[in-house]
Amino acid sequence: MAASTSHALIQRRNRSIFSALASFFALFLCVFLLRKRVLDGDLSSYSDLVSRRGSSEVSKKSDDLENPNSGSKPSDPEENADEWKGRLSSESENSAYIASELGIDPDVWKSKFIERTTQPSESTDGEKTEYSVEKAFSADTADNVAIIDKLFLQKLMNCEFYRGKWIIDDSYPLYTPGSCPYVDEAYDCQNNGRPDSGYLKWRWKPDECDLPRFDAVDFLVRLRGKRLLLVGDSMNRNQFESLLCLLREGLPDKSRMKEIHGYNITKGRGYYVFKFEDYDCTVEFIRSHFLVREGIRINAQGNSNPTLSIDRIDKTANRWLRADILVFNTGHWWTHGKTSRGKNYYKEGDYVYPHFDAVEAYRKAMTTWANWIKDNMSSDKLVFYRGYSSAHFRGGDWDSGGTCKGEEGPVSQGAMILDNYPQKMTILEEIIKKTNAPVVLLNITGLTNYRKDGHPSVYGKNVTGLKKVSARRQDCSHWCLPGVPDSWNELIYATLVIRQT
Repeated sequence: MAASTSHALIQRRNRSIFSALASFFALFLCVFLLRKRVLDGDLSSYSDLVSRRGSSEVSKKSDDLENPNSGSKPSDPEENADEWKGRLSSESENSAYIASELGIDPDVWKSKFIERTTQPSESTDGEKTEYSVEKAFSADTADNVAIIDKLFLQKLMNCEFYRGKWIIDDSYPLYTPGSCPYVDEAYDCQNNGRPDSGYLKWRWKPDECDLPRFDAVDFLVRLRGKRLLLVGDSMNRNQFESLLCLLREGLPDKSRMKEIHGYNITKGRGYYVFKFEDYDCTVEFIRSHFLVREGIRINAQGNSNPTLSIDRIDKTANRWLRADILVFNTGHWWTHGKTSRGKNYYKEGDYVYPHFDAVEAYRKAMTTWANWIKDNMSSDKLVFYRGYSSAHFRGGDWDSGGTCKGEEGPVSQGAMILDNYPQKMTILEEIIKKTNAPVVLLNITGLTNYRKDGHPSVYGKNVTGLKKVSARRQDCSHWCLPGVPDSWNELIYATLVIRQT
């Protein structure tokens, strides 16, 4: 009898233990699946910032455009290791590289976030093996993602964007030459017969960080309901066309982007408004060679002569007030003709100076502009000034036989041009500091110093048939598109990521 009772007690105890183990296992499985689901959602936003140099397309699926928060979930890491490796780091070869880039100890990264991401290894027959990615996320995985996200942004915020180098990136250019209808003939170098294409493969890489890859959809989401305006000379039109082409890549339906007046981009027209209908935003351009007011005076002989009022803002300034994000530039016209000679040209009030120094005139004009920005731009607006873009004429200037034809590759380290910092930029920096104008300086002068290979040179016209390209006058100031101005817009995008995240 006692033996029977003891046996029953043992069976009851075993059943209790088994039940407890089953409950624990079920709870563990639920927690695991829940955390994986959280990770899948958070990793998507994280990878948008970290996976900045992959071969993946810039645009997302059209259903993601309609609902930016929906987000598709990644596949199982063990089924598609390549996809997960790309999500974690499309530029680096392993996750430890990301950690070191973010200033995190790689060992800590591995133990807290991912156990191992191996590189493809060479087999004995020389063929690449498949990637192997093992999931080993800690209980704090979702928190770790948020921490890494924050550290990445902090690194970007502390990065000096304008000290770096140009590196080859086979995923460039960001749009196919000849595919964008908004590149005017003067910058369409490949269609105009330029035989080399190496200049299209260079990407600007700051020394202290990596810029987030330009994401056209994300840019447009950040621009939703706003107006972005570029104001300046033909160099800003060069950048304007670049930005249109970059953003166009994010549109599944390209017809949803149009110039509201029906204008085609030409040199002769100085005002454009492109509407992105799905985002209720515009990207606009206004021509203003000097940012201060151009005018006409009638001389004693009854002839009209141009003037430049260095104490009055440009007459288009009322339109500037309507924009939310503005990008200004001036510079190249200050070296031309009457502007550089300064005879009977510069004006203050009603007085036209018989002679006035062009450098001092530039200083006064930029002070007028900076003060106007300070007095008229509210704190919710973002104002950029894009710095002087370097020209690369050899043996003359733009109107005296200067040439840049045949240049291939950026200037090498140590070349004299790399140390050439225009006086105008020094003056501009002093004025922004002195007036305390709320301006973000896109100081692209140094990075453009390298790119002697990026100009149209003789390929600024579409020459067909048996006609020969004329080498009498070359364009070594503007830039081919795709090309260098794309990097200026990448810098604007990086600034938006920092300020709006």
